[in-house]
Amino acid sequence: MPVKLDLLGLAIKRAQDRDHRAMDSALRAIGVTLVQWDALRAIDAAPAASAHDLAVTTFQSDQAFGTLGTRLVAAGWVERSPGVGRRLEHRLTDAGRSMLADGRAVTARVLPELFAPLVETERAVLLELLARLTGGASRP
Repeated sequence: MPVKLDLLGLAIKRAQDRDHRAMDSALRAIGVTLVQWDALRAIDAAPAASAHDLAVTTFQSDQAFGTLGTRLVAAGWVERSPGVGRRLEHRLTDAGRSMLADGRAVTARVLPELFAPLVETERAVLLELLARLTGGASRP
C-alpha cells in the first residue's frame, strides 16, 4: 500500500516541531532563543555575510532577519558594519561567541535525547533521505 504523502509531510512537521520546542526550551534556560542561537550559528559560519544571505540561511524573510539582527546587536552578541553598497555585514562579538559556545553545549546535551529512538544507522539513513529531499542542502 502506498504511503500517504500528507501523513509523511505531517510526520516531518511533527518531528521538526518536537525538535524546535525542545531546543528552544533548553536554550531559553541560558538566555537565548532558538531563532537567536541559529542566527549566531549562521553568522559564525559565514562571517561578513549580508543580512539577505543570513535571512536565507536561517529560513527568514529579509525584514524578519533585519529585526532579529537589531535584537542581536542590542544584546551585544553581534556587530554590524557597512559593506558594499547598502549591504550590512555581521560579525559575532566576544559575547556572541560565548553565547554560541554555551548554546552548543546545550544542543550537545539535547540532540542526543531527541534522536535517542533511532540507532546510528537509522540516523544516517534519515539524514541521507532528508538531504535527498532537499537537494543535498545542509549547513553547519
